[in-house]
Amino acid sequence: MNDVIGTDMYRDSRYIVATYRLRDRENRLAARAEGIAIGLTIGTWTDLPSLRKEQVAAHCGQVQGIRVIDATEAGDVIAEIDIAYPVANLDATFASLLTTVFGKLSMDGEIRLERLSLPEAWERVYPGPKFGVNGVRERYGVFGRPFVMSIFKACAGLTLEELVDQFGEQASGGVDLVKDDEIFFSEAHATAAERVVAYREKARQIAVQTGRETAYAVNLTGPVHLLREKAKRLADLGAGALLFNVVAYGFDVLADLARDPDISVPILAHPAVSGALYGSPNYGIAADIVLGQLMRLAGADMGIFPSMYGSVTLGGEATDRLLAHLRKDSVHRKVLPAPSAGIYPGLVPQLYRDFGIDLILNAGGGIHGHPGGARMGGQAFFDAIAAVQEGVPLQDAAVDKPALAAAIAKWGVRA
Repeated sequence: MNDVIGTDMYRDSRYIVATYRLRDRENRLAARAEGIAIGLTIGTWTDLPSLRKEQVAAHCGQVQGIRVIDATEAGDVIAEIDIAYPVANLDATFASLLTTVFGKLSMDGEIRLERLSLPEAWERVYPGPKFGVNGVRERYGVFGRPFVMSIFKACAGLTLEELVDQFGEQASGGVDLVKDDEIFFSEAHATAAERVVAYREKARQIAVQTGRETAYAVNLTGPVHLLREKAKRLADLGAGALLFNVVAYGFDVLADLARDPDISVPILAHPAVSGALYGSPNYGIAADIVLGQLMRLAGADMGIFPSMYGSVTLGGEATDRLLAHLRKDSVHRKVLPAPSAGIYPGLVPQLYRDFGIDLILNAGGGIHGHPGGARMGGQAFFDAIAAVQEGVPLQDAAVDKPALAAAIAKWGVRA
């Protein structure tokens, strides 16, 4: 038993190392760790005959470290345990990965998967992003600044004509992308294919005035076995991107889409349902694993996650860890982060400080709630971007920028 992480194991391409945070009695930690290592791999050890032990030894989990990090008034301790799992136990699916490192263990009381270390050779079994940051920039012709993305905020029940009008209002502000609301599943009034065709025509008309053709991120929905063909058709019809509810459908479904060479558009990953996995500090899987590490491995080109600024927040430390997964040097392309919720033009200087230019300014209310409507809401973001790039305070830039001035009057500027 080691008191610290076995660094040699982290470099060993034969193992995936999972770190868990749990509560238990200190004198039970060693037995608890051993139980996890064996229980999630070979099931038992002591009752096996010698020949069988030799056969399964290469498949047995190994305890790599135990650290006490806090104590409770009740006499328990909060500890971290590192377990190494042989990659020989897995196939090339996220189902096998997640079941191995946290399957039945996720139901074993107060325990949380905090970190997951995969050897480079194993990362390669997953597709990763098809486009990544550089590919998305090339695709949309956006360089040297963040992207601006607007969100449909009224979808269900509207006719195609009404939806086109709403798309046009958003696109007229010059935004780079307009994405569906992730809850837009019904195609009773307008199918996804009809929307793609109609929005693209509208975008081309508006581009004559704005000089920029707005892309449409269509919500990819339907039965799992039909998704690949639907995605191909939407891409062929001119979809700018595919919005995908990854956690609801599963990481393996995303990976299947990302691997297909005929699906020729970027994938925008939505975090719907993910809070059920990361929402508790004592249970589940850390947010940076769910929304960062696994999203990148599975093939998201752009990733939406709760910002640090709105009513639904992720927190600065968790955001830093998530960004590290999206941006670290890796065998896979880097992912564009899209911090969401509470994004408004007066926040742009802070977003530059926190994220740099490789990000998506993803705004719903911050565009639609503008006093001048969605067109001016989009323009206000571009005014704010220009001011930051020129080194001019937003209040000074707003003197001759009515869209930005109205946004500041409504929402202010984050200091």
